[in-house]
Amino acid sequence: MPDSEGPLVEAAKRYLKEHYGEDTVSMTVTQNGVDGGNGVLSVDCTVSVGGVTSDWSKKFTFRAGKVSTMSARMR
Repeated sequence: MPDSEGPLVEAAKRYLKEHYGEDTVSMTVTQNGVDGGNGVLSVDCTVSVGGVTSDWSKKFTFRAGKVSTMSARMR
């Protein structure tokens, strides 16, 4: 059974803010493949940097409950 999406989404939002300075406007989970703290969380999101918003599809890879890497493509 996949891990609960709430904490995963919050971890993903923190990762975007800490690593890229992105503020999350919205984030919708498209696929949750995280089980036992490991796996991939796929989302469609809108982020804001310096007042400029953009739409992305992002995949966050979780290891031991933390985001280890992320890939993204503009929507």
